Amino acid sequence: MGIFQLRNEVNGKIFVGSSMDLPAIFNRTRFQLFGGSHPNKELEADWRQLGSNKFAFEVLEEIVPREDLNYDYKADLDTLEDLWLEKLEPYGEKGYNERKKTREERLRMIAANRKL
Repeated sequence: MGIFQLRNEVNGKIFVGSSMDLPAIFNRTRFQLFGGSHPNKELEADWRQLGSNKFAFEVLEEIVPREDLNYDYKADLDTLEDLWLEKLEPYGEKGYNERKKTREERLRMIAANRKL
C-alpha cells in the first residue's frame, strides 16, 4: 500500500494517487485506460494517443504494515497523498489531478444541493 504516480514520459505530466494495494491499482488503472473507462478522460486521451509504452507506473512511497492487524491505514494514505499532491502539484500543465476541494467548498456544495 502507498502512494503512486503514473507519469507521461512524453510531456512529463503525472497522475498521483494512493491505494491499499499498489499492484492491484496498477492493474485496474491499466484495465480502465485500455478499456476506455478511466474516470480521468484527459489521462485516458493521452494514453490512447501516445500508447501505453509512453507511461510509467511508479511507487512514490510505501507504507509498511504494522503488527496490529486491525490498524486502519485510510487516514495515513489520505495524509500521505495530500503531502505528495502538495509537493508535486500535478495540476494543469503539470499533471492530470484535480485540486481537492476545501472543507468550506464541500460544505457550500452540500448546502447548494439541499436547496434544489
